[in-house]
Order: sequence, then C-alpha cells, then structure tokens
Amino acid sequence: MGKRNRRGQSEPKAWHGAIDYVYVIIGALFVAISFNVFLLPNAVASGGTSGISTILNGLFEWRPAIVQYSFNIPLFIAGVILLGKNFGLKSFVGTLALPGWVFLTENWAPWTEEPLLGALFGGIGVGIGLGIVFRGKASTGGTDLAAQIIHKYSGLGLGTSIAIIDGLIVLSSAIVFSIEQGLYALIALYVTSKTIDLVQVGWQRSKMVHIITNRQEEISRAIFDEVDRGVTKLSAYGGYTDHERPILMCVIDQTEFTKLKNVVKKIDPKAFVIVNDASEVLGEGFKRE
Repeated sequence: MGKRNRRGQSEPKAWHGAIDYVYVIIGALFVAISFNVFLLPNAVASGGTSGISTILNGLFEWRPAIVQYSFNIPLFIAGVILLGKNFGLKSFVGTLALPGWVFLTENWAPWTEEPLLGALFGGIGVGIGLGIVFRGKASTGGTDLAAQIIHKYSGLGLGTSIAIIDGLIVLSSAIVFSIEQGLYALIALYVTSKTIDLVQVGWQRSKMVHIITNRQEEISRAIFDEVDRGVTKLSAYGGYTDHERPILMCVIDQTEFTKLKNVVKKIDPKAFVIVNDASEVLGEGFKRE
C-alpha cells in the first residue's frame, strides 16, 4: 500500500491517474504527426474524423484541425446526452488534444509522397498513437462516439457500427479521390488495427497447451523440472467412455514450446496435445502490470 495523503487517497493511485493523461496527450501527438506527414499529404483517408478531414481538405481545402474540432466536440456532447453517461475527463482531453496537435503540426513537411508508404507508416503511427491513448483508458472521441450512438439506437453491434462508419469514409475517399486511394485507405485502416493490438498486448506471445495423457504425474513433474513451468489439472470426462480423464493445462512462452513438446513426446508419444495462442498472460513468470 502506498502512503496516503490528507484526503485519504493513495498517492500511487493518483500518480497512475496522472500518467493516464500523459498517455492520452502523447498518443494524440503520435496520431497527429502521422496524419500530417503521412496520411494527409498522400490523400489517404483511413477512417475516423481524420479521414473525414482529409476528404474535406481535398474537396474544399478546409483546414483539418478545424474540421476535426467541428466533428469531435458536437459528437462528444451528443454522446453525453444520448448515451446518458459521462465519458470522463480523459476522453474529453483526447477529443480536444488530437485536433490541437494536428493544428500545431500542420506545417510539417511530408515524410513521403509515395501513397503506399504513406498508408503503411501512417497506419503504424496512428495505431501506435491510439494504442497509447487506449492504454490511458481513454479515446480521441470522434466517430467512436458516433458508432456507440448507432449501436445503442439501431441494435447493430459496436464493431459493425464502427466498420460501417469507417467503410463509408473509405468509400467516400474512393469516390472523391480515386479507387486506388480508397485501397490505400483500406491498407492504412488494417495496419492501424493490427498496430493497436500490438501496442495493447505487447510483442511477447504465449502458448496455452492442453495435454490429455494417461501419464499425468510423470508429465507434470517433467514440465516442472525441465521447462520450469506450472501445470493445472482440469476435470474432464470422456465423451464416449464417460470416464473421468483430467486434462493438464500449461501456459508457456512461445520459445519454450519445442522443449515442452519434446518432454511430452518422450514420456507419452500417444498423448493428445492441443495448442492455442494466448495473446496476453499476466502473472508469475509472465508480464506483470
């Protein structure tokens, strides 16, 4: 437990709250820079209010920061009214910070004038920025709030609502600019989503292994000794025999899988082994928050 201040709040907790705001501001900066040096100069409208501002800039030469403020602030207010909940100060900061950074970096020279490179690196930069914002438990508002409103009043899934909005933006890009630009926007949108996942869960990948064997004790002991991992026994029954047959479950780093596989094969070549990806594992021997 951290030392408590006069108001009874834990200082470490307050510190973590402040760090969240830093995440939001830094993440918004990443998004803004990627937008101004990669996406906007190459007319890549990859969804969100940034994509809308790219299209309107191409049509009418409207300043993207003004367009984003014009969408973000009303959408935030509408979200508070229509969804009936408080989105929190951090999301409001994100709603204001992103157009602000776009305004401050709008005179930066493009880093590439090749649309494919712009889509790829712009998508990576936006993904990094949004991933950082999400780690701060916030958002940059915009079309995410519009998707939540559609989700509530139409019955469509939230993912579907987001896909519809981003799809319409990409389609508009293809109409306003060209089909090729629309395809570049799709590439940027895909790269952004994958980069967000990477920032959220990290580079490390783990494997969750289920082992069905008649030599449970020997394999469990070998995993303890040779792989240095724990094992959990799960209660299970055979569907055909209806006999109890416990399953061994073990979570390992992907670099340890070959060692574990060889251990199991050496003791029981007939063992039934099921391997699944585990994108994030928290706890002893793995990542800790």
